[in-house]
This record gives sequence, C-alpha cells and structure tokens, in this order.
Amino acid sequence: MAHSSRRDAPEPPDFSLLKRLAKDQLIYLLEQLPGRKDLFIEADLMSPLDRIANVTALKQHEVDKLYKVEHKPIVSMCDQLCFLIRPRIQTVKWVADIVNADKAAGKFRRYKIIFSPRKFYVCEAILEEQGVYGDVSTDEWDFYLLPLDDDIISLELPEFFRDTFLEGDQRWMTTAGSALHLLHSLYGPFSKAYGIGRSAKMTYALWRELVEEGEQRARKPDIGTVFLIDRDVDFVTPLCSQVVYEGLVDDIFRIKCGSAEFGPDVTSSDKSVKVMLNSQDKVFNEIRNEHFSNVFGFLSQKARNLQTAYDKRKGMDIKQMKTFVSEELKGLKQEHRLLSLHIGASESMMKKKTKQDFQELLKTEHSLLEGFEIRECIAYVEEHINRQVSMIDSLRLLCLLSLTENGLLPKDYRSLKAQYLQSYGIEHLLTFANLRQLGLLVEQQPGETLTVMESKVGKLVNDKTAGKLTDAFSSLAKKSNFRALSKRLALVPKSGEEYDLRIPRDMAYIFSGAYIPLSCRLIEQVLERDGWTGLEEVTRMLNGNEFAVTAGNSGSESRLKTDAQRIILVMFLGGCSYSEISALRFLGRERGFKFIVVTTAILNSARMLEAMLDSHV
Repeated sequence: MAHSSRRDAPEPPDFSLLKRLAKDQLIYLLEQLPGRKDLFIEADLMSPLDRIANVTALKQHEVDKLYKVEHKPIVSMCDQLCFLIRPRIQTVKWVADIVNADKAAGKFRRYKIIFSPRKFYVCEAILEEQGVYGDVSTDEWDFYLLPLDDDIISLELPEFFRDTFLEGDQRWMTTAGSALHLLHSLYGPFSKAYGIGRSAKMTYALWRELVEEGEQRARKPDIGTVFLIDRDVDFVTPLCSQVVYEGLVDDIFRIKCGSAEFGPDVTSSDKSVKVMLNSQDKVFNEIRNEHFSNVFGFLSQKARNLQTAYDKRKGMDIKQMKTFVSEELKGLKQEHRLLSLHIGASESMMKKKTKQDFQELLKTEHSLLEGFEIRECIAYVEEHINRQVSMIDSLRLLCLLSLTENGLLPKDYRSLKAQYLQSYGIEHLLTFANLRQLGLLVEQQPGETLTVMESKVGKLVNDKTAGKLTDAFSSLAKKSNFRALSKRLALVPKSGEEYDLRIPRDMAYIFSGAYIPLSCRLIEQVLERDGWTGLEEVTRMLNGNEFAVTAGNSGSESRLKTDAQRIILVMFLGGCSYSEISALRFLGRERGFKFIVVTTAILNSARMLEAMLDSHV
C-alpha cells in the first residue's frame, strides 16, 4: 500500500503545555486553602495526578499528608481537609459523612472539595441534602487532557463508555467539547472537521459554541484537521485479540496511565517494577507497533548490538575508556535494563498465550471476521464456555459472533446464554440485558437474515412517501451490518493471499493480516475523499450522524496541506485500543500524515466488557 509520493510525516506539537496548565491550576486551587492541609485523592485520580504533579510539588504547597479515598472513617488530625475527587454521588456522601461526624464530635475544620474534571449539580444537591453545603467550599479542576505520549492524549474518563452508550447519559459531552476547545485554542484553529456518531456530532456542536463565544485570535495552526468518532460505530475492533506488542502488554499487564507493572516473572527477581511505556523508552518505541511474531527477532538483534557496544571497551586506552564511561556507559546500562524487561515481558506473554491455546482462539476469531465455518466457531465458543477458560473471554467471543453474524439465531442465542449462565453464574442475566441493549449480543428476529435486513433498510431509506426514517428503522439501530460493511470497505483481505507480517502492506497486519479496523478504514477513506462523498451507503449502515466541515478560504488550502493539514487529531469518544493507535501510526507513515489520538480512555476487550457487568449497577 506504500505510495510513490510518500513523504515524512510532520513532527507533532509539544503537548507538555497541557501538563503545565493542569499543574498550575491545581496549585492555584490548593493555595485557595492557605496553610497546612491533608489531601484525600480518589483512587482513579492518583495515577493521572502523579503524571502532573508529584508528591514533592504538592508538599511545596503545604500539603502535609496524602490519603487515598477509601469510603471509611478517616484518621487525619489536620485542621484543613482537601478532597480531590470525581463527581460521584457515593464519594460526595462520604465527604458529607466526615463533615457531619466532625460536627457531632465538636471538631472544627475547614473543608474543600476539588471536583475533576467538573462539578455536577447533583453533587451540590447532595451536600445541601446532607446539611453541609455551607461548611464545604467547592471548586473544579479543569483537568481534561493528559498527554500519555507524543501522539496519545487521554481524558482518563473510562466511565464515558458505559454512561454514554449504555445509560444514555450525556453529562460527559460538555467535558469532551471543552477538551476539544482547549486543543483548538492552543494548537488550532482546525480548518477541517470530520466525524461520525451521535456523541461526535454533539461534541462538535458544543465545541463550536465555545469557539463562537470565545475570543477569535488569528494564529498559525499546529493541527489542521480533526476527526471525531464514536466507539459504537465500531465495536468489533476492540473485541479482537490484540497481537501488536503494545496491545498485548495492555491485555496482559494492564497499561495504566502510560505505565505498566511487571511482576517477578518478568523481572527475574522477587520485586515488581513499574515501567513508563512511551517513546522515551528506546527499546519499547521500536517494538510497540510490531506484530508479536517479529518481536523476539528484534530483541535478539538488539541484544547482539548491545554486546558489540560493550565489547568496544576491550583494547581502549585510559583516555578512550574515560570518554566511553562518561558518554556511553550510562545509556548502554539503561538500554540493557529496558531490554531485559522487554525480553522478560515477551517470554511471560508467550507462556500465557500458549497456555490458553492462543492460536486456536485467533483462528476462530479470523473465521468469524471472514464469515467462514460458523458452526465450528459456535462449537469452539461452547467448549470455551464449558471449560470455564475465562469469563470475559467467553463473553468477548459471544459478542464477536453476534456482531459479525448480525445477531445469533434464536436457538443458538438461547443455548449459548444458558451454557454461559450455568458456567459463570445466574447473576450475569443483567449483563446479557446490558449487552443486548448496547447491540453487542443480540438475537436475530425470526426469519430475519442479513440480506433480508439489508433490503428492509434499503426500502425504508428509499421510501419517498415515508418523509423521515420510521420507528421500524430506528429499531434496527442496534443491529450490526458488519458483513455488508466489511464487503463495501474491503475490511477482510483475500484469504488466499500470503501475508508477510515482517513487511506489512496495510493496516490488517495489526490483526495478523485478517482484518483492517473499521474505525481506521473510515478515517482513511474520509481523508482520501476529503469528506463522506461516495460513502453514503456506508454511513447509512452506520446509522448516519456523519459530518464534514471546512473553514476558511480555499486559497490557503495548498499551503496548509504541506504542514498543519497533515497533522490529524482523531478523537475517539468512548475509548480506543492500542491496536487502533498502531494502525493509525502505520497509515500515517504510508501517507505522510501524523495522527494525534485523543481518547476518553484506553480501551481493550476486557475493560469494555467489564463496564457491562452487572456489578456496576
């Protein structure tokens, strides 16, 4: 797929400014409570906070002790308490209980709540209801964006996915719109905006409102194009097993806020090590987007090169040795340490994946994506459930089967559901209801096949007398059109062709040559066509809500194409996987683009399905 006109991608802007702004605002808010204070931090804000302001920085601004919010009575003796929390009802009630307990004990303290990223009306209503509204001062820390790497920025809002797509709660739209506005203010103006999905359309509208309300300043843009995409446009991709190195590390070790904890099985010692995984780690940066089958070969070569560099010491005189020690040795030792960790991680992943018959699992997934041997796939899923290999993996395979087949036949749905509940517990009935509501795991209507449904959609859309889409069409909104989309967008490469994973020819390499992510293919096609023209049938199958807006005059178009227009901000509303990021990096290298991924959170199949489990209710 390499282009003859291929050119180097432009350098991304410096996103460290986002960290500095977040840190300065937090310090300003802490100083609103002068004097010594204890700081209570919500658990899921601890890692992001560590990336913004470390303990030393907090101590410099009179933070005495730091505690994790644990929803139980506190032991702090300080006269001033500051709470850095998410706008959650349970946590606000806990703060109110602390204030009321102090009142009952005759203890006088000052209290401040800092909500991040914003404060909801319900939070103040609870404080009022609990009789502590006048005792507590509240503020907002507009911490919208955390740069995880040169080309990844996260809103660190994992709850966005469930709240928006399952609960239908739109409270995070303002946060997404504000985050986009901040990026537009610092690195824009964006001259082109594309998007697809209901949330994408709402976020775009909110962002434009903020732009129109604010002060317009003419500046040379760093980023020229923005693309917004909803997670529910493509559920298949995050449900596929990840086989690029970074994706596998996330699946097995759980990358949290850009770092992963490698246990004793990786470090070959009795201690665990927390490692920052970004472009600063030279070893990781070279293998992060590689298919796992290529990683061992690269690491072996790297080890040999390192040994050669060490061997240079032999035969050196004193002066040369001094230069070597002062200039090269430290870097070599650091590289050696990182190389050992990544070799250990690769070996650990290899053991785990071999143990779970990973090749058989991938073969089943590829058959589902291609639409072959479906009865054999169902038999494999049944065996997976009955052997109780993994609760989440079994659920993932069921969802993948449903999405790729446009729902399960009623007898298959009932049989698989009964087997799952027998294996993993009747309490998962609610999980199945959640998955059905989201369209992840559904039953085909009697007599409704994919072709019948497609013709029904076509009839509804083309019916001139209807005037607008009927309720019958809305009822199909949760149906998957994967097979038709796959054919239309050529998502599954021809199976007869040999695919060399060492020299990838398209984005399918991230799934062993079996499937090009729908989300990334849409981005590629829209950029190629400069809009949605020619993709009308595709957008119809994805339930519409697409848009393409170009600002400014066409005279500047050719100049922009050479710089800012080739830096493309892709915003995933509902999360994206590391595999999708790797695919976009590949596309960027091929087309001379630089993609900056902004996501509400990093998502993989486990996180996505855990959000559907009944324990969340």
